[in-house]
Amino acid sequence: MISIKIHHSCRDVVAICDKELLGKYFEEGKLQLDVKESFYKGEEVSEEQALKLIQNQSREDAIFNLVGKKATQIALKAGIITKEGIGKIQGIPYALVLL
Repeated sequence: MISIKIHHSCRDVVAICDKELLGKYFEEGKLQLDVKESFYKGEEVSEEQALKLIQNQSREDAIFNLVGKKATQIALKAGIITKEGIGKIQGIPYALVLL
């Protein structure tokens, strides 16, 4: 399952992460990845539902914050990131997308 939370402001910020990463913290050198539930925990959806939501939100000039293998793979499938746009901290893939 995927967790999606949309933060509404002048541009929507769509926080998407693999459910099993919620509440975890990763650090590698100077890089940190804090998967805070207050930011990422939202509606739990299937990968198919997440793909549709990403496609819809990408038409609205949203900002995407993605954490996890499933989340980044869905974003690749949706065409909003490339493999080169994915970083890793302690083996956990992440990406930030500004459309």
